[in-house]
Amino acid sequence: MNYRKLLALGAVSASVSLSAMAQEVTFKIAHFLPSAAPTQQKVLQPWCDEMGKASAGRIKCQFYPAMQLGGTPAQLVDQVKNGVADVVWTGPGYSAGRFPAIEAFELPFMVKDATSSSKALWKFYQQHAQPEFAAYKVLAFHTDGGQAVHTSKKEVAGLTGFSGLKLRTSTRVGAKTLAALGGQPVAMPPAQVTEAIAKGVVDGSLGAWELVYPTKLSEVTKFHVQPADGVAYPTATVLAVLMNKQKYDGLPADLKAIVDKTTGEVMVGKFGAMFDEVAADTKKRIAAQGNKITTFSGVQVEAMKRATATVEEEWAKQVGEKGLDGKKLIAAARELTGTVAK
Repeated sequence: MNYRKLLALGAVSASVSLSAMAQEVTFKIAHFLPSAAPTQQKVLQPWCDEMGKASAGRIKCQFYPAMQLGGTPAQLVDQVKNGVADVVWTGPGYSAGRFPAIEAFELPFMVKDATSSSKALWKFYQQHAQPEFAAYKVLAFHTDGGQAVHTSKKEVAGLTGFSGLKLRTSTRVGAKTLAALGGQPVAMPPAQVTEAIAKGVVDGSLGAWELVYPTKLSEVTKFHVQPADGVAYPTATVLAVLMNKQKYDGLPADLKAIVDKTTGEVMVGKFGAMFDEVAADTKKRIAAQGNKITTFSGVQVEAMKRATATVEEEWAKQVGEKGLDGKKLIAAARELTGTVAK
């Protein structure tokens, strides 16, 4: 090969390298809550800002909150898989039975708070649930910290208080838990809950404190009940930040490195801290406006645990039919969350 050809090849190589380095990308990010929700304002937008700064402006984000790309929250996992969105924040459990292993963290009395349970969930995903998310680039998992009971007219006082109450639930495990407690689960997207309560279609909702103001639950509920600090909630929702695999694979190496550095365990920690911080702030605000917040007693919690024991047993059997060792998954989840029965 002569000198001129070597120079030409070098020029082409340099041009390709510079082109890759100069590539700009815009991530289309979709989720199911309004843009003012803490998830976007306190985690996802700062994440985009951080990536933008680290990439000298080559990574940008375009948000599509409140299902602006169409469909329902349950369809977000397909929207990101099919490239309609590049990144989504959603609950895998909204797609009932599709991601069975990760549902272990939605079982009764598994989650005490967002910070500790989200870290535990990330470890659980790495050890037990990676195969069911092989079609995605998983950026983070976290929990909602546990779901309190928010009602409009009736205060829920222990196990008997659930009897006959129609409450919105977000996942199939949450619905089974509520049914075991004597309530009537009603599945609906978060955006519809406030209107449903106002019209008397439902009596209230199971939901994380983070949802109270973005969905305006604060305007239609008066009573809120939760376990004592350090005690696990009756149910919780697993949430995930998923990226289109092809979008990630097509990024230049330096941009991939920025995505990797700002997600995973780092993002998990930010979500956990944010959900706990917002929960504390929301409870102060909701009490200040005159709403009543009460706590389940230890006796009430034990009665609720006994009532929901069958939910765990049935879940283990159902996931066993899909080739998973349900009892092993439950044991692993309880070990990681510190909720092993004493």
